[in-house]
Amino acid sequence: MAGGEDSVLQKGHSAPDIRERTVRYSIRAIELYRFVQRGRDGAGRIIAKQYLRAAISIGANVEEAHGGESLADFIHKFGIAQKEVRECAYWLRLMADASVVTAQRLAAIRRETEEIYAVLTAIIVKAKKNAKNRAQGSTR
Repeated sequence: MAGGEDSVLQKGHSAPDIRERTVRYSIRAIELYRFVQRGRDGAGRIIAKQYLRAAISIGANVEEAHGGESLADFIHKFGIAQKEVRECAYWLRLMADASVVTAQRLAAIRRETEEIYAVLTAIIVKAKKNAKNRAQGSTR
């Protein structure tokens, strides 16, 4: 990445970690989608498809962020990924509340969704801090 991704990411949240984590999350989303598709619930199928679209978009935006042209682009792409995570949380809640999938079956993926959101938020906060420090350094 042009902005020096290693300096952007918080300690403990290296680029390969979040990249791999979002790939694994996407695979879990595909598995959940396939599970719901085996059922007869038409509304559940639509909800699962919406969830799948948002879930696989997270990793795609994280990947795009690492190829970003600037630190601002990096932050923007991570922001999109963060919004997709929030959308995933909504679809998962709806699946549980509408009894499309049991809350128990969704518990682990809902926790992972919250954790990914926290990691993305930490990366964005750190990147914005770095951007602010760079801007202040260039005006002195």
